[in-house]
Amino acid sequence: MELKRILKHWRLSPWQLRQRFGQATLAAIADAIAASEQRHRGELRFVIEGRLSLPQLLRGLTARERAAQLFDRLAIGNTAEHSGILIYVLLAERQVEILADRGIAARVAQEQWDALCAHMTRQFAAGRYRAGALEGIEGATRLLDEHFPARAKNPDELDNAPLIL
Repeated sequence: MELKRILKHWRLSPWQLRQRFGQATLAAIADAIAASEQRHRGELRFVIEGRLSLPQLLRGLTARERAAQLFDRLAIGNTAEHSGILIYVLLAERQVEILADRGIAARVAQEQWDALCAHMTRQFAAGRYRAGALEGIEGATRLLDEHFPARAKNPDELDNAPLIL
């Protein structure tokens, strides 16, 4: 286990997380997700985790593995059309992971999600957390508009509010 990684996580305080993702930014994310889901059949869930626990770090848990845990725990894969998408931000490492359920993964290549993650990561590294989050949601919306367009019956199955861990 890398001591440097542990220190990076433990230097990030809850106050810093609230500073980067304040109430106005969280409300803007929720509004962007609600508007996005009117345009396609995907179900977006945005999760921000400040830092991993010491046991998680000692096990070598990666951001991708943590995102997969949360995808299952939050039942993102339980939507009617298997159209759930998790946008996961591990703030301590400025890592972004996007996981798509099988209905969407069959139509949108992982490389497209990875490019969106890279864009968001660059925005976060530059201190543009609100812009990075909203541009990430818009990028996901464009992909879903193209590959998973809305139908007349378009239920909202997942909470639109971002989850802070």
